[in-house]
Amino acid sequence: MKPHVAAQRLGAFELAVERARYEADRARRQFEAVEPENRLVARSVEAAWEAALGEVRRAEADLTAQRARRPTALTAEELAWVSRAGADVRAIFGAQTTTHRERKQLLRAVIAEVVVTVRKEERRAGVRILWEGGASTDLTMELNRPGGHARATPEETVELVRKLAASYEDATIAMVLGRQHRRTGTGQAFTKSRVASLRVSHGIPAFHPAAAETADGNALVVGIVAAERILGVSKVTIYRWLRDGFITGTQVVPGGPWHILVDDALRSKVVGEVPVGWVGLDQAAQSLGVARQTVLDRIRRGELRAVHVNRGRRKGLAIEAAPPPGDSLLGPVS
Repeated sequence: MKPHVAAQRLGAFELAVERARYEADRARRQFEAVEPENRLVARSVEAAWEAALGEVRRAEADLTAQRARRPTALTAEELAWVSRAGADVRAIFGAQTTTHRERKQLLRAVIAEVVVTVRKEERRAGVRILWEGGASTDLTMELNRPGGHARATPEETVELVRKLAASYEDATIAMVLGRQHRRTGTGQAFTKSRVASLRVSHGIPAFHPAAAETADGNALVVGIVAAERILGVSKVTIYRWLRDGFITGTQVVPGGPWHILVDDALRSKVVGEVPVGWVGLDQAAQSLGVARQTVLDRIRRGELRAVHVNRGRRKGLAIEAAPPPGDSLLGPVS
């Protein structure tokens, strides 16, 4: 520790002794001023005097201990040894043979004082570590929210559940959280019941299934299973459509269930027979002289018209390879 730092600390202990002695002397004078006949007051004042004398003894003991820690000048040989030994402290601290008790002793040997300043408005605490030798390290710690604890579910997970609960039931939310490898505050995987418990504890209302309809009443926002039933195609086909851009869907979060708008435009893309002159994907790519993916990209951009045939031997995508200029049977494929 630097000499001026040690002097400041020693001065604080000396001031504490001086203050304690002053309080003890004042208590003594109060005791001597009490009339002997007033025994009740005398006993009370005497007890205060004894307490003040105890504070003097404690302050003097602290001052003695602090003076014993006063830094001494080291010889050149001692300084050389300290510079070499300091490099081994980390190795000793991390050694498997070092016990927890010994690690605590090492910390006490190198740390002179720790000062914590709590900033309630910011929910943070500033920590200053004063090292033996005069150096210091400043750190910042986030405080637990009121009523919180170290094993609470992360706030970002709670906010995600709040967002998902507007669209999904607890079982679906648990599935999404599992896909994202999220855990409860106690490190457990989310289940339907654990999601429900988290919702209740944070005042998050449960989801009530209801189909969203447009103004004309012919459009519905549905999941994959409902879209499969309405359009008469398989689940695999719907996922392929989403991947290829033949239809569009939305997800509240990545990995969450799909929301698909089933309207007249989408229904018109699913037909029972191949329109006259329309061809499959491979034949369309061959006739246009481009790759299959290029054909799909042009369908997505609305440059080519396409439908999905859900019956007969020619099930699958049917494309008008050479659409009439300015004509659009189905409109842009989103």
